[in-house]
Amino acid sequence: MKAYVFPGQGAQFSGMGKELFDASDDAKRLFNQANEVLGFDIASVMFEGTDEALKQTNVTQPAIFIHSTILAACLGDAFKPDMVAGHSLGEFSALVANKTLSFEDGLRLVSARATAMQKACELIPSTMAAILGLEDHVVEDICSSIHGVVVPANYNCPGQLVISGELKAVEEACLKLNEAGAKRALILQVGGAFHSPLMEPARTELASAIEATQFNNPICPIYQNVNALPVTNPSEIKENLLTQLTAPVKWTQIMIAMNDYGISEVIEVGPGKVLQGLFKKINRELQVSSASIS
Repeated sequence: MKAYVFPGQGAQFSGMGKELFDASDDAKRLFNQANEVLGFDIASVMFEGTDEALKQTNVTQPAIFIHSTILAACLGDAFKPDMVAGHSLGEFSALVANKTLSFEDGLRLVSARATAMQKACELIPSTMAAILGLEDHVVEDICSSIHGVVVPANYNCPGQLVISGELKAVEEACLKLNEAGAKRALILQVGGAFHSPLMEPARTELASAIEATQFNNPICPIYQNVNALPVTNPSEIKENLLTQLTAPVKWTQIMIAMNDYGISEVIEVGPGKVLQGLFKKINRELQVSSASIS
């Protein structure tokens, strides 16, 4: 059984998508459509922009989405998923790939999400930190003991958990997590506290955009971030997308659930190879690869 997975923010790189644009008229059409939807030439930024330009939230999230969804489209008949999943932002790419959303609607939602998240980030000093080498329950317990907002945000794989919240609370949590034996507690260079209660303003803003968007019955289940369960009901998918903004990404749980279901192959669709490496930490016997049009 094949699982197709889609990366989130952080996988961007200068030049991304150029090989797709050059290889396919369909890809050219989708890139031009993306430029029209966003109101600026994102293709040029992806192909020629600096790393700094690609780090801007209003560019980063659409760029990764565009790369992933166009790559999936270019696979044509070879794209035969038994299930899909996406890490955070990647969930929107997965929903286009499994036909729940159109490319245009998905891009509009991603753009609205990026704008809403950026606004929320500017309201209060906040950040995220990567915690390595501790069991999840230790990180959870220490976060809950801190005065202020700091919560688990990304369960990436066993022994790797990202926390998120108010700047001072995250810094205090990192000190306590180091004392508890963490191999590393590293503050990340991010715009704010994603997947935490501090994103509630973004959730409110995104709700109207999601409600106004057509969600179709998918061709296969999507394992969603908020519950690590296979979902096919469009109404449930919509609600889970909203909840995702303020809830942790349960990627560890998704990988375990997919593995337990009996997948034999994982194909990462989009820039980077991070998700493949995470799956190998769950099951070294899994066949993992990057989607390619060559």
